[in-house]
Amino acid sequence: MDLIVDGFRKAIEMILSGDSEIIEITLLTLQVCFRAILFSTLVGIPLGMLIGLTQFRGSRVVMVFINIGMGIPPVVAGLTITMLLWRSGPLGDLSLLYSPTAIVLAQILVSLPIVTGLTASAFQGLDPKLILQIKALGATRVQTLWLLIKETRIAILAAVMAGFGRVISEVGAAMMVGGNIKGDTRILTTTIVMEVGKGNFDVAIALSFILMTLAFMITLFLTTLQQRKRPL
Repeated sequence: MDLIVDGFRKAIEMILSGDSEIIEITLLTLQVCFRAILFSTLVGIPLGMLIGLTQFRGSRVVMVFINIGMGIPPVVAGLTITMLLWRSGPLGDLSLLYSPTAIVLAQILVSLPIVTGLTASAFQGLDPKLILQIKALGATRVQTLWLLIKETRIAILAAVMAGFGRVISEVGAAMMVGGNIKGDTRILTTTIVMEVGKGNFDVAIALSFILMTLAFMITLFLTTLQQRKRPL
């Protein structure tokens, strides 16, 4: 219990003191998470809509691979990105390994299947009669898609929140491809692991409080959008 109290006190001290290193780590965490979830959202939602609304040969196989990707172990994602960005790898000339961009790529690899798969499931669950009714009323293709998006808004935002939860909690892949380099690739999750390894539990708990606060605030914002105009 004393550890938790000390950690909470340490978190307040870090925030009030304006610790430059903590601010840098927190801002980098927000930056890489935002870049990863933005890409996963912009690509995953249209891709999920396409898969969910169209029937094509091999669509079930595609969904199987997407569902497998939703559960990809972080270390496998980290290993995959590491091999791609290694000096002798196909993208080695870009020199992106051990950079924030490498962390973003690893986070995209674990979050894109989640956003895509949950979005596809939401559109597959629509009543086919609804689509026929919308078309019967003379709606254009764009109007039809917009109405279907509004119909599945709650599920789509749930997919985005699930993807965000995966990226902000990511540590294994981030450690592998980023290296937890001070002033360059050190984010909250990797710093927490490092501080626990050093036995600095008060600092680790303080950073955990900061991480949870960020996750709570962003999830609260997305949930507010999701539940807007719904009856209490």
